[in-house]
Amino acid sequence: MGWSAYGAFLLFAAGLVLIPGPDFAVVTKNTLAGGRRRGRFTALGVCTSNALQGTVAVSGLSAIIVHAQPVFQTIKWAGVCYLAILGIQALVSAVRGRPDWLDDGGERSGAAFGGWRQGFLSNITNPKVLIFYLAVLPQFLRPGEAPGWLLAFAWSHAALGLMYLMALSTGLARLRRMLTKRRVRRAMDGTTAALLLGFSARLAAEHS
Repeated sequence: MGWSAYGAFLLFAAGLVLIPGPDFAVVTKNTLAGGRRRGRFTALGVCTSNALQGTVAVSGLSAIIVHAQPVFQTIKWAGVCYLAILGIQALVSAVRGRPDWLDDGGERSGAAFGGWRQGFLSNITNPKVLIFYLAVLPQFLRPGEAPGWLLAFAWSHAALGLMYLMALSTGLARLRRMLTKRRVRRAMDGTTAALLLGFSARLAAEHS
């Protein structure tokens, strides 16, 4: 496979990671609530899940999961419920007008791990990630290409996502003082809640 094909994939993947989705919403929520460190750990959780799912896809296990409907449906509905819970939390914060502050939570290891866990769970329970690695990545390979390229594609996608979410977290952290004013914060929480609940509803409505 030529480097031109790899470059084409990188351009495609870069455009894909810029589209706001559940990962974007969760990183935004945690950065505003707990600061840059918590936001970065959330981004690391997303990246960990992406890298893991990409590796599993290359091994062929994802194909089994996708075609084993009970397992796939369990993952799907776990994702629906998890995104809905996060959305409801953000909605409650918007209604109360007082964020669920972590005090110095962005600096505490427990809170940082909580951010990593939320990022990992929001991504690992999204069946679209499995489908992406199984259905889209092979389109960039020619017949007979080494499967190692699939792993390179998957990890490159995870790395691009990590860089973008890290940059997002850094930018939000710098604006955090302004964004966490009561009126602005309520609007941000309301928007985040709408996004998370919308993603949850759309995932629930999709037919497998």
